Order: sequence, then structure tokens, then C-alpha cells
Amino acid sequence: MNKEKIIAVLSKTDDPVLNTDFVTLDFVRNISLNGNNLSLKLGVSDNADESVSKISDKLKSELKKSIPEIESVNIDFVTGFTSHKDPKKMSIMPGIKNTIAVASGKGGVGKSTIAVNLAVALSKLGAKVGLIDADIYGPSIPLMFGINKKPGVMKIGEKNMLVPLEKFGVKIMSIGFLIENDSAVVWRGPMASSALKQFIGDVVWDELDFLLFDMPPGTGDIQLTLSQTIPLTGAIIVTTPQEISLSDAKKGYIMFERVNVPTIGIIENMSYFNNPDGSREYIFGKEGGKKMSEEYNVKLLGEIPINTKIRIGGDKGIPVAAEDEKSETAGIFYSIAAETVKEINKMNIASSKKQNLEIEI
Repeated sequence: MNKEKIIAVLSKTDDPVLNTDFVTLDFVRNISLNGNNLSLKLGVSDNADESVSKISDKLKSELKKSIPEIESVNIDFVTGFTSHKDPKKMSIMPGIKNTIAVASGKGGVGKSTIAVNLAVALSKLGAKVGLIDADIYGPSIPLMFGINKKPGVMKIGEKNMLVPLEKFGVKIMSIGFLIENDSAVVWRGPMASSALKQFIGDVVWDELDFLLFDMPPGTGDIQLTLSQTIPLTGAIIVTTPQEISLSDAKKGYIMFERVNVPTIGIIENMSYFNNPDGSREYIFGKEGGKKMSEEYNVKLLGEIPINTKIRIGGDKGIPVAAEDEKSETAGIFYSIAAETVKEINKMNIASSKKQNLEIEI
């Protein structure tokens, strides 16, 4: 049976979100033949999109028409991840498809909690995920993952490289792994920036679909160092609904715009509290994230309620996205992860088409 004919059919069928064919997207994960029975594993940007079933029916029909000897076709759709095509990024971190800063303009909005749960949720979608704790002065990732040991060391050529620790499907690196629990990092900005550069260039990350950076609050040295060291796929801005948080979140957005880092979307944390009677109480105000997303024309990736389970998960080192996969709260993080993938995929395809157009011109 001709594999080229199967590829030809797939090259004429588009992902419904990206309007680009499966072959160009590199979303053909597996082609398996058992006698005259064909099994395919294909990536899609949105596995929940209602048009996926229509695409499945269309593909089955086209494949049987193109290759009459096929008796049955089984298609398994999984989440597909595109890559941010940038020569500088590929030279520095060739195995990393996408680099994402999770940031906020101020502290206390739950940014690290969101970065941890988003990383775990992306892993649950089938992605290979890494997380760098870029908050050098206040590393909290070791506690939130319940890790209390040091990373390994691997000699590659003449260079000693750190091996990231791994838990819940996420590869992790933090300055917290390298200092004593009761120690404080008392460094000037250049030293902190140097540590971040080491986490980027001196760690064996291997191949990843997403490398997340849990950023420190504000718009200072670390943010500038990151944006100047490696081209970022984009930034996710975390805020809470009230005006004082939004004001700082907008500064974070503007900072990334100035260094040519696009914003993937906004996550609103502590959006509401679910009362026992089923009603919602908007303790910190209402729809601040939505208003910001509309003002800057970026996606509101999701709204996360005030929930004791999220806090408990962070304290005991088991993120809620990892502990109770069927819970409503974990479902919110999975939904945010799915929206994040869609937005990144759309950005990457739009960027690739723009680059191709510029080459043609």
C-alpha cells in the first residue's frame, strides 16, 4: 500500500483552526497498516472542535477513494503543537519548540501557582514541558512541586551541564535547588541575570514542546535579560480583577510589546468565590481581565476562582492540575492549557506565513 498516497490525501486536508494542512503542520504523528486496515494518529489544534468529526469522516472517505484496497480507517486525534521558527532561538535551544514567559506587573497575583499548574496541564495534553523558575530572588517552584534535592550534572564535551529535575511530567530548574532551604539570594541584578542565562544555556533540556519561564514581578533586569537572550514565542500576563492589579499588568504587557514579545493571552486569577449556595462572590471586582483583553485585543485564556484546593496543592507540593484530574478546578487549568496551545499555534502559523511572504517578495 502506497504511503505516499496517504500523505497526499493528508496534505490536502486542513486543521480547522489553523487552515493549514496536516503535512505542512507536521501533525502526522503515526501511520500504521495492519493488512488492509489503516490507523492514523494526527495532531489537531483543538481536539474539542466540533469540526474534527467532520474532518475525520472526510479523511476516511478520501483515503478509501484514493486507495481502494483500504477496508477500514481508524483516526486518533491528539493535540498538535507547532514550533516558533526563529533562527536565534534554534541556535541557542535547538530542541525547544516554544518559549513562554508567564509574567505579571506585580507580586501576589498567584503567577507561580498558575505557571506550575499550566505546565502540568500542558503535560496532560501530551506536550513535553519544561519550567524555569526565573524568580531568582524568591524561588517558589521547588515548594510547589514538593522537590527537595539537587539536579544532576552531565558532562557534554568539555562542559558540565545541569540535568533538570522532573515531576508530574514537567522538567524543572530553579535556583532553589542549588541553595539551602533557609538561605536568601542576596545578589545584584547582573548576578541574577547570569543565573538565568545558565538555566537557558547550561541545562540539558532535550526536546520540549514548551519551555515556560515563571517570571519575577515587575519589569526589571530579569525580564530584559530573558527577552534579549532568547527570542520568546510570547508572554502570558497574569492579573487579578481589581484596578490596582490591572494597572501593573498593563505595564507588563507594554514592556513585552516594547521588546517585540507578543502577548499570547491574559489569565485572570482569583476571579470569584463560589458560595455554598452556588452563587458567585466577586471579592476583588469583576471582569477586569476581560476588559484588559478587549482593550489590547488579546485572548482571555481563562478565569480561575478562589479555591482552597489550589492553595493546599501549592503548599504540599502537589499541584491541583496533577492531583485531581477530574475536578472542576483542574478542568479550568486544562481548558486554559488548550486555549494557550491554540493561540500559540495560530501565532506560529501567522508568523511562518509572514516570513514566507517576505522571502517571496
